[in-house]
Amino acid sequence: MTDTTQATGLTVQQWDDKFFVEYHQDSVFKPYMGSDDSAIIQVNEDLSKKRGDSITFALVNSLTGAGVTGTGTLEGNEEALETRSFRLYVDKIRNGVRVAEMSEQRSAIDLRNAARGALKRWIMNKTRDDIITALGSINGVAYGTATETQKDAWLVDNADRVLFGAAIGNNAANDHSAALLTLDTSADKFTAAAAKQMKRLALAANPAVTPIEVSGGKRVYVVFCGPRTFRDLQTSLETINKDAMQRGMDNPLITGADLHYDGMVFKLVDNIPVYTGVGASSADVSPVYLCGAQALGVGYAKRTKSVTEVFDYGDKQGIAIEEIRGIAKLIFGSGSGDTDDTKDNGVVTGYFAAPADA
Repeated sequence: MTDTTQATGLTVQQWDDKFFVEYHQDSVFKPYMGSDDSAIIQVNEDLSKKRGDSITFALVNSLTGAGVTGTGTLEGNEEALETRSFRLYVDKIRNGVRVAEMSEQRSAIDLRNAARGALKRWIMNKTRDDIITALGSINGVAYGTATETQKDAWLVDNADRVLFGAAIGNNAANDHSAALLTLDTSADKFTAAAAKQMKRLALAANPAVTPIEVSGGKRVYVVFCGPRTFRDLQTSLETINKDAMQRGMDNPLITGADLHYDGMVFKLVDNIPVYTGVGASSADVSPVYLCGAQALGVGYAKRTKSVTEVFDYGDKQGIAIEEIRGIAKLIFGSGSGDTDDTKDNGVVTGYFAAPADA
């Protein structure tokens, strides 16, 4: 009797699918990724089924009219839906390794497993860093490469969803660099009060930043903080956590876990940047991102695929992984045209003084 064996191509495809799922599951951003428009990071895989170099994300603004009551006539008084679009471009990303000093032939699957850890760490870090870059981007330009003119123009359109330190008044007439210079290390750290101010901005913004729904019907914002701003928030919330949270080993003061306060979940993300010497008296500054629905978009044209290659007359073998995708902050127009006067749709950005540990 002949045993049934699985085709090698199917085994490799299963490896690729499992690799894709596992590296996303280990991401700090995974809980906030989803395919519907209520997710903080909206994932779209339309291009995996058809050709193209871009994916269009849509925004349907909330209805704001009074409607019709009683015996009033609705026909002819309907409210028009206001829709906006954002085009996200995709590109190929890839990396590879050679498994050194192979003394014998290995199968493709063994080779993939041998390099699995290194490749997984690389693509996880790459995706994390691209998400962080997108959160801080200035109308699609990475913060670090954006000009002052671009930052000022972005601030003009997003003034209702940007906070510099402790006070809205720190926005120096929409001059981005001048506003940063108002941030000092005594009054303008990231505190519970500053977080509540960011939440108020999110709710009052036009259009508002929509919170996400979690279990039990609760509506929350998720706030991504770097190590220094998270440290300052922990200090600010220390009394609240001590007096109001559960006692024992599960208290965030002990575990260092996510912080929760006033309908916000605060997540520590290690690689959120520090802008050195841009604040008052050359203070360091770090951004904080309060996020609601459709803050970011991720578009996949091709999920992770692995490829093997033989080098040096068969003496060495290598493996590469590749995927075609794009990551961007979703920005939708607020002017008369579809993409005029773009605003960050689901993000309130805060800049706070963030001194190094003494």
